[in-house]
Amino acid sequence: MMSTRSYILPRARRAGFLAAAALVLAVAVPASAMPGAGKTPRAILEAQQDLPPPIQGVDVQEHLGELVPMDTRFLDASGREVRLGDVVPKARPTLLTLVYYNCPMLCNLVLNAQVQSMKELGLELGKDYEAVTVSIDPDDTPAQSLERRRRHLQSMGKPETAPWHFLTGTDAEIRRLADALGFKYTYDESTKQYAHAAVVHVLTPEGSISRYLYGTTFPPSDMKLALLEAANGRVGTSFDQIILSCFKYDTASRRYGFYIFGFIRLGGIAVFCALATMLIYFWRRELKKGAAA
Repeated sequence: MMSTRSYILPRARRAGFLAAAALVLAVAVPASAMPGAGKTPRAILEAQQDLPPPIQGVDVQEHLGELVPMDTRFLDASGREVRLGDVVPKARPTLLTLVYYNCPMLCNLVLNAQVQSMKELGLELGKDYEAVTVSIDPDDTPAQSLERRRRHLQSMGKPETAPWHFLTGTDAEIRRLADALGFKYTYDESTKQYAHAAVVHVLTPEGSISRYLYGTTFPPSDMKLALLEAANGRVGTSFDQIILSCFKYDTASRRYGFYIFGFIRLGGIAVFCALATMLIYFWRRELKKGAAA
């Protein structure tokens, strides 16, 4: 006769086996065969994508070395129509930013950070470089450009005549410039805002794209080196050019870092100067000895 204990144990084993089998089947059965399945909810699909819907299409595709369209037409802060080529200097590099005036946060962060770096550059606006800001919102007006321009120049302690140009324009002209820069932005109808990247573009005096500076903070050293690099030795002091030779832009970190070969060149020059000085010293001493004899 089977004991109560010997009967309970097999039944428990069978229950455990059935539970394990049910778990395996639940994993193996396709999701479409599960109760309530069929079509994956839209919210889940959107959550699995790399970018949420409001900022899809926002990107920066770097077009280094390419010319920006200098014939694009905008309105300056006085309402006068100008070509981009009229406000981009031919002898100095340019800091070019794309923002919009009703931006609730990001544009202000970018421009304020740009102002802060410009104040600490050690380069002079209008002499060593210039700045151009273009609104990506075709509804922005020259009056708003004038107000923004005055505000940022005042924060820098610069007169209103300083060459920082704030421009507005039509959607077609704005898009043309943005496409040339690789600046991809989009308008979110639900929030009535533009989604865009935080970046400052550095242009050469010829109007080609030299460097992209990303983020909402711009180390003055990076901005200065980018301007010196874009100017190709046309601005800054001789010491600035020496410093530039010791740093190199790292595309991975998007920062300027130490350039070992620049230091090696400087070391070689220093050794050469030391040897030349020593040889001149001994040569002059020998000449004095010969004259005394």
